Amino acid sequence: MNSNTPKRRDVKVSVAIPASLVSDIPHLREKTLRIGLIGRALAIFRVDEIIIYPDIHDQNQKRDAALIKAILSYMETPQYLRRRLFKIRPELRYAGILPPLRTPHHPTRNREKDLKIGECREGVVISSDEEGAYLDVGVERPLFTPNAQLKANSRVTVRVTEKGRRLRGELTNPDEFQVYWGYRVRVSRFPLGHIMRDQKYNLVIATSRRGDPITKVADKLLSLWRKSKRVLIAFGSPTRGLQEIIKQEGVKLEGLAHFIVNTVPNQGVETVRTEEALYATLAVLNVLVTD
Repeated sequence: MNSNTPKRRDVKVSVAIPASLVSDIPHLREKTLRIGLIGRALAIFRVDEIIIYPDIHDQNQKRDAALIKAILSYMETPQYLRRRLFKIRPELRYAGILPPLRTPHHPTRNREKDLKIGECREGVVISSDEEGAYLDVGVERPLFTPNAQLKANSRVTVRVTEKGRRLRGELTNPDEFQVYWGYRVRVSRFPLGHIMRDQKYNLVIATSRRGDPITKVADKLLSLWRKSKRVLIAFGSPTRGLQEIIKQEGVKLEGLAHFIVNTVPNQGVETVRTEEALYATLAVLNVLVTD
C-alpha cells in the first residue's frame, strides 16, 4: 500500500439517509445528479455502508428507495463489471453523468500484463463447474479460481496468484483489507428509530440545525468514537429534520442519539440540503477523527 492509497477506517461507519432524498425533484436526470453527489461523498470520506430508510408513508417511497439503491450500487461497481451486472435499466438512463469514484477497487488498468501477483480485484462469475470458476476481472481473458463453485453472474473479490499460461486467483474477503474498498448499499424496511436503536452501533450521531455546535461536543464525541467499533450517522430529508421524522414513531431524537450535532452553524441559507449536510458533516468528522 503506497502513501496515496486510502486506508480503511478502524471504525466501521454507516450513514442513514431518507428515501425521500430525491422526492422534491421531478426529473430523473436531476435525481441522478443528486444521488451521484451522495455517492462521491461516501467514497471521499470512506463510508462503509449507506442505509436508505423510509421516512414518509407514501406509495412512491419504495420506488425512490430502489432508485437511490440502484444508482449508488452502480457507482460503487467497478466500470468493467457494470455491463454484466446491470444490463439496461430505465433508472440508469442518465448514469453517464455520474462522477467516477476512483477508489482502490476501481482500477483503470485493463490489460493482463499490468496485473501484479497479489493484486486484488472485483470479478463477476462467467461460468463454474466442479473444477472451479471463471471470472471476468476486467482484462483480456478470464481468471480461473480452482475448487470454487460459484453462482453465475455473482460478484466476488479475488487475489491474483498466477500469471502466464493460465491466469489464476483465489477468493478473498475485502473486510480483511487494510485499504478502503468501497461502500455497501442497504434499503431498510424499518423506520429510522428502529435502526438507531440497533445495539450493534456503539455511537449514534444525529445531524440537525437545532443540535449542539460540533465544536461544543467535539472532545466527548471523539472520545466515544475511539472506543467504538461501529458508528451510525443519520441525516434528515429535504423537507423535514430528524426531530420531525423520529416524532412519527412516538419517540424523541434525544433518546436515540448519543449526540445531536449542528455541523453547519450560522448557515446563510434557509435550509441545508441532505447532500450538503452529508459533505459538511463527514468533512468535519474526517478532520476530528484522523484514522
